[in-house]
Amino acid sequence: MEINKTLTDLKKKLEYYCSYQDRCHQEIHEKLRPFLISEEEKNTLIVYLIQENYLNEERFARSFARGKHRIKFWGNSRIVNELKQRQISQPNIKLALQEIAEGEYLETFTKISEKHWTSILEKNPLKKRKKFCDYLLRKGWESNLVYEKMKALE
Repeated sequence: MEINKTLTDLKKKLEYYCSYQDRCHQEIHEKLRPFLISEEEKNTLIVYLIQENYLNEERFARSFARGKHRIKFWGNSRIVNELKQRQISQPNIKLALQEIAEGEYLETFTKISEKHWTSILEKNPLKKRKKFCDYLLRKGWESNLVYEKMKALE
């Protein structure tokens, strides 16, 4: 009886955990790690969350891509790498990238690259270019975009 109560409580916690923010399977596995339940019980809980539409990898990937692009200004490379780390399938990654319109993508890139260029106080032009490129590459923007923009801003 105690086990059923624990699983019911755990199910409620997971429902709440998934309802206030989209989650991926890996995050649910991490959340379940401290609980002393079998793999079969973990899988049962995950299947339940999928069936009740609390857990949906496609929805997670799409909202992740939108959010990271619009809020943190990440480029496609960083978004793809982060989704791969979360073990999201390739088809879902492709769908996620479709959430960002090409016009919006280039507009965001232009805005943050120009803002960052003007914020770098470095006097040495080589160091300034390096800081500029490193920042945008770390954010996941494609190298050809970064280098073209750097040449245009000089």
